[in-house]
Amino acid sequence: MEQATSDSGWRGSQEAWLDAAYDALLESGVGSVKILPLAKRLNLSRTSFYWFFKDREELLSALISRWREKNTGNLVKQTGAYAESLGEAMLNVFDCWLDKELFDSQLEFAVRSWALQSAEIQADVHAADQARMEAIGRMFMRFGYDEAAADVRARTTYLVQIGYISMQSKEDIALRMRRIPEYIAIYTGQAPQQRELDRFFARHGFTPERA
Repeated sequence: MEQATSDSGWRGSQEAWLDAAYDALLESGVGSVKILPLAKRLNLSRTSFYWFFKDREELLSALISRWREKNTGNLVKQTGAYAESLGEAMLNVFDCWLDKELFDSQLEFAVRSWALQSAEIQADVHAADQARMEAIGRMFMRFGYDEAAADVRARTTYLVQIGYISMQSKEDIALRMRRIPEYIAIYTGQAPQQRELDRFFARHGFTPERA
């Protein structure tokens, strides 16, 4: 056991290599995710990489798995979270846009940029987009919309957010929070209840100004 702990120390760990690859991807794109620069970043030998990954392609695959599990997995999960109304259900989805632990917008941008260079990654992105929009569509159908209307509303909801990410839009948090009730009304056709907004604001640590 002591030997294993010692080995882990000088080789790093699979998670450390993956975190370094993640940081490099966000900072400089997929072209910077290379074994030797990552080894220098971690102050480890190049050969220690091979204790955890067969090659660079396996590391890149692990990055895509992290993106898929976090961004698509959590978004789909949020569409199925308990809600008493469609407005509350949409606020559950909006949690993704404000909580990096649920949805990593920087990683999303990096993967979409990567997809411009790789047909394989582009296919992954298209599959993710489809899965996410279908999940949001099912959420609308759960609250009474027919399939056609649910599809259009899901696309509107999702594609606006992807526009935010693709444009790297920077928006003051107070301004964004003030806009959220109108977004909910536009997307769902119903104004959110104040108690639903209060719960949403509270879980994101925001205190709205009261008139």
